Amino acid sequence: MDPVRNGRTASAAALAPAAVLSTGRGAVPRQVEREGAAVTSPPGSGPVRADLELVFRADYPRVVAVAARVLGSRDDAEDVAQEVFLAFGRSSVPTGEAPRWLTVAAVHTALNALRSGRRRAAREERSADEAVVPDVADTVIVGEERSRVRAALARLPRTQAVALVLRHSGLSYADVAAALDLSPGSVGTTVRRAESALRKELNTHASSD
Repeated sequence: MDPVRNGRTASAAALAPAAVLSTGRGAVPRQVEREGAAVTSPPGSGPVRADLELVFRADYPRVVAVAARVLGSRDDAEDVAQEVFLAFGRSSVPTGEAPRWLTVAAVHTALNALRSGRRRAAREERSADEAVVPDVADTVIVGEERSRVRAALARLPRTQAVALVLRHSGLSYADVAAALDLSPGSVGTTVRRAESALRKELNTHASSD
């Protein structure tokens, strides 16, 4: 069975790394920001690393979950995961650093998707229509609130947005600091500033509505 149907990934268990690397879904991120550096991964260049399948099976669910925190859609998060693993497959990131690298890459790629408007309104509307809830009004309100939060997140400075998502995705202060080239002591301040900036964005745009 083809693991990619109509451009959509199948389950993590069925989706093999070879399928990820051959689907051509979207463009490989030109640059995946990592600790102040950039990993360039042009499509079709260089051999696929030997540890890709092992890393893929271990980290795919977490990469999708992190991207979904930003995008609010598993389908869009799976698109992001494909891009991230394609970039990883062409990279020279040490295997031991793969989990953190993939998490950071997922946040950056998801934020890029969020800021470029690649999220699909029709998909969100379809998901809302298919949801089984006791009160349609509640569904609409919750959907609007989530959309407002994600729009506000997309307007934050990149470092603040990434720090906020990483911290709320369960990374330690030390891991967030290493990922963003910050001192461990400054991570808490950065996250608090991000939360404050997010609330300010929400309040500002709520007042202007």
